[in-house]
Amino acid sequence: MIMKPVFSGTILAVTLASLAGAAQAEEVCMPAKEMKSALIDWYGEEPVPGQREDNNQLWASDQSGTWTLVKTLADGNACVLAQGD
Repeated sequence: MIMKPVFSGTILAVTLASLAGAAQAEEVCMPAKEMKSALIDWYGEEPVPGQREDNNQLWASDQSGTWTLVKTLADGNACVLAQGD
C-alpha cells in the first residue's frame, strides 16, 4: 500500500526536476547575420512568408521539418526564443 504513494511522488519529483531544467536553459544569442547564416546553412530554414515587420521572425524548413522563432535586438544580435521539429 505504501509503494503506490512513494512511486507517484518519485514520478512527480522527476517530472518537476526535468521541467525546472528546461525552464533554466540558456538563451542562444549571436549577431543577427550569423543567426541568419546558421538557420539557412545548418537547418535549411527560411523566413516564413506573410509575417508582419517586427522584431520576432519565424523561420521554418519544409525539408527538415524544423522551425525557429528568433527575436532581433536593437544591438544587432538575434536570440532564439523557441524551436522545434
